[in-house]
Amino acid sequence: MKERATRVLIVEDHQVVAEGLAALINDQLDMTVVGHAGSVSDSIAKAAEVKPDLALIDFRLTDGTGADAAIGIRQMRPDTKLIFLTREDSDAARFVALEAGASAFIHKSRAAQDVVDAIRTVADGGSLFTPRSIAQLLNSRREVEAQLERLTPREKEVLRLMAEGTSSREIASKLGISYTTVRTHIRSLGSKLGVHSKLEAIVKARELALVE
Repeated sequence: MKERATRVLIVEDHQVVAEGLAALINDQLDMTVVGHAGSVSDSIAKAAEVKPDLALIDFRLTDGTGADAAIGIRQMRPDTKLIFLTREDSDAARFVALEAGASAFIHKSRAAQDVVDAIRTVADGGSLFTPRSIAQLLNSRREVEAQLERLTPREKEVLRLMAEGTSSREIASKLGISYTTVRTHIRSLGSKLGVHSKLEAIVKARELALVE
């Protein structure tokens, strides 16, 4: 084991990606991989076993989200620092990561050196979340909550089904309401959120975290 190296736990459900990250990290003199987990439950158990300084976490796992893993790991080991490395690219995902205690949120398209630099920064007590980016996320979250408050429970359900590609007549059947009522809900969504098409529904539903 490398002396005084940052001990990294990789939480990633794709084996090839995990192996690539491990090779990258183990090639550095100041960090070493001490374990790998592919699920939320495994990550918590592994964190207790290997006692990592830092966990590098994917957002989508087989039995939950990276936020679930992060919260579980921090409950087990409060001093473990967290970095999310993911293909997610939404403010909602960033906000959830921040809430879970993450110090960085990196897209998987970033260069390998960016990942290594982030591990060093966070291991040294730094954060890639700037005060400005945190303020923007908080503002975005407040806007989302305000939009959600304007919607009735039924409108939320209609929007979610629209975003999943369900037709208006199928929505009526699923919810046990008339086709006319569904069209009324869709008109209301258009007025409240500016949603007038399936594509707009998908985008808005993701923004509001009504669909993954």
